[in-house]
Amino acid sequence: MPGGFFVAMRVLGLMSGTSADGVDAVLASFEGPPRRPRWRLLSRAAVPYPNELRNRLIAAGQGQPIGAADVLELGEALTEIQAEAARACDPEGRAELVGCHGQTLWHRPPSTQRRGSSWQLLEGPLLAELLQRPVVFDFRAADLALGGQGAPLVPAADAALLPAIGGWRGLLNLGGIANLTLLPPATGPDRAAAVLGWDCGPANTLLDLAVAHFSGGSQRFDAGGQWSAQGQVDEALLSQWLQEPYLQQTPPKSTGRELFGRPDLERRLQQLSQSAHSRGEELEPANALASLTAFTAAVVAQDLSRSPAVVELLVAGGGARNTQLMQELRRRCRGLELRPLAELGIADSDREALAFALLAWWNQLGVCGSLPSVTGARQAAVLGVLARPGQLPPRSAGRCSRRS
Repeated sequence: MPGGFFVAMRVLGLMSGTSADGVDAVLASFEGPPRRPRWRLLSRAAVPYPNELRNRLIAAGQGQPIGAADVLELGEALTEIQAEAARACDPEGRAELVGCHGQTLWHRPPSTQRRGSSWQLLEGPLLAELLQRPVVFDFRAADLALGGQGAPLVPAADAALLPAIGGWRGLLNLGGIANLTLLPPATGPDRAAAVLGWDCGPANTLLDLAVAHFSGGSQRFDAGGQWSAQGQVDEALLSQWLQEPYLQQTPPKSTGRELFGRPDLERRLQQLSQSAHSRGEELEPANALASLTAFTAAVVAQDLSRSPAVVELLVAGGGARNTQLMQELRRRCRGLELRPLAELGIADSDREALAFALLAWWNQLGVCGSLPSVTGARQAAVLGVLARPGQLPPRSAGRCSRRS
């Protein structure tokens, strides 16, 4: 094809999600038709955030006041950790391009009152200089400018990287936020249907904050769900939570710590405590964690009950390693086959980093990376801004290509 359209490119993808626990990195190669590329995962790495940096990021993400100088220092420190993860994944410097999501500090979906906006902290030109590679970043802005949610962006990559099956296939990511992708079947009346996707609600954001609260900061997460497995779920309160406005809202929709963060956790813990007192009991940490774990599973089950009938649900993200959460999902999504996405060759922590590597490749090809059926934007757009080493300011990729 002209212009090396089918020439392979090695792309490094860097992802740091709502949980703000560190950077996942993958090095992948892509070639062939962009909408159905041949791809290989060449290497992976994960670099945790230092505790001080993580605490500062979470505080900023909870809306705590921060000075302008502190924002600059935080952005530089974060960018240096992204570079460290890139080098750990690609020590020989084989990548020709880098796609980096950055760290979301605040996400404001569009509403009837105002347009949407989203802040992914990253110094893109600095990362390009540190790695001496072109870097694509700021992936959400173009979709938001077109009236979209700016999230989730991974469903487009799911549709390109995973084959269709005989029925609707679901992909569930259990990161800080639980989000779903629904892929149409390969055959039948729905085969031409649009890809669907949305943020369901909280996954690890509330759980991790609760674990830190109950452990006095000595633990960051409920390893394997062992703590929550010792508790009892407050089913009555859980049913009440499921009626909350965001959880009743129809897609397109997206969310983050601005809705499901520390103030939200404090409200839920107060409600759990009041419920326990009404039974003449004190709130046990294990019971609170059990209820929060079940809440995530129940939110997903509720969304699936309103969606096209899914025959298979592939699960990824840190929550996929939470045995208790997976048991709750199986119990509440009866009749649905759940299995790890890792069985298809994409490990729990690889999916989103791989997606942003693909989005960066599409950026260079001028291929649209957003799906209006998911984000609600007026039209699809090329996503991301390009920064080259030694080039300031970075330039955008331009209009969509019709290549497919």
